[in-house]
Amino acid sequence: MNAMIKRVGALGAVVGLVGLAAGGTATAAAGGRVDRVVVQRAIDELTAGAAAGAQVRITDGRQTFTARSGVAEWGGGRPVPTDGRFRVGSITKVFVSVVVLQLVGEGRIDLDAPVSRHLPGLLPDGDRITVRMLLQHTSGLRSYTGELPLDPEGFEAIRYKHWEPAELVALSTAKPLDFAPGTDWDYSNTNYVVAGLLVEKITGKPYARAVEQRILGPLRMRDTTVPGDRVDVPGPHANGYVRIGDRVVDITRINPSVAHSAGEMISTTADLDRFVAAVAEGKLLKPAQFAEMTGLTDVSPGYGLGLEWQELACGAEVIGHGGGIPGYSSLMLASEDGRVRLEASFTSAPADGPTGGVQELIDEVFCD
Repeated sequence: MNAMIKRVGALGAVVGLVGLAAGGTATAAAGGRVDRVVVQRAIDELTAGAAAGAQVRITDGRQTFTARSGVAEWGGGRPVPTDGRFRVGSITKVFVSVVVLQLVGEGRIDLDAPVSRHLPGLLPDGDRITVRMLLQHTSGLRSYTGELPLDPEGFEAIRYKHWEPAELVALSTAKPLDFAPGTDWDYSNTNYVVAGLLVEKITGKPYARAVEQRILGPLRMRDTTVPGDRVDVPGPHANGYVRIGDRVVDITRINPSVAHSAGEMISTTADLDRFVAAVAEGKLLKPAQFAEMTGLTDVSPGYGLGLEWQELACGAEVIGHGGGIPGYSSLMLASEDGRVRLEASFTSAPADGPTGGVQELIDEVFCD
């Protein structure tokens, strides 16, 4: 798998993606460049090895189609819903980055100001870490997820625990920085928990409300939620699983406050398609802030401000983000001009297995 798929979001690892071989269907009008047979073969490969279920949405210019494979419930026969809700994991970070950059465009946040200006005392090194470093993952803050028990048995014990964001930050700041701020790059979920707290301080409201008012409402993303402590995935959805000893455990219901603004959101492929198209086309930000979001540096050559960049083997470049949280892994990718897009959700099965179909899927969508 490429780096974008390996980096699986709020909890740092896809939990046990294998299982049951189950074929699926692709639907939509004929036409378009993307070969739907190849798409179906790729996701069938995943559900024969790495996932219990898969749903994808692909836009190729004006052509859009959905495909699915596997089952919604382990051991059952109900297919994965093509309009199903799922936990998007670290795709949440793109929403948070957009809100922060909107506030930058309004003159309420300075990207190069220290975090301590707005959140004094939160970070021991807050005078040296800037807002830009948070969004870019160049702060040096250790990812708090490395301090949590994320193996299936360990996570089962804390799956319903409520976490305050300050608790998550404290798990990180109890350890020294991984590197001097601004000198290196390393993916850290702590950065985006701090970014969520920054949004709350500047707007005077929960970061979830800012996301709803500034993004979900204007884009009519009615099936996207910021759940807080709510443990259920609302509406139609497929379930994710892990194996603990001899037991197959349904891990769909969790308290996502453990991910907070680094990865708690729930969405659908259709809603994410609206969002990534708006991001790629620069519709959510002023030109200066859009340029900041998509800009790369020598220190951060593959990650802008909340957006990942990847050049595929065929030479095509894609932007977007991957996500992962127990039970679910996800993708939200687009071509540079936003005309070609891929959104996908894979539910975990209770054993490890191959994931080769993911790269085949991405290449088929974005390579001519």
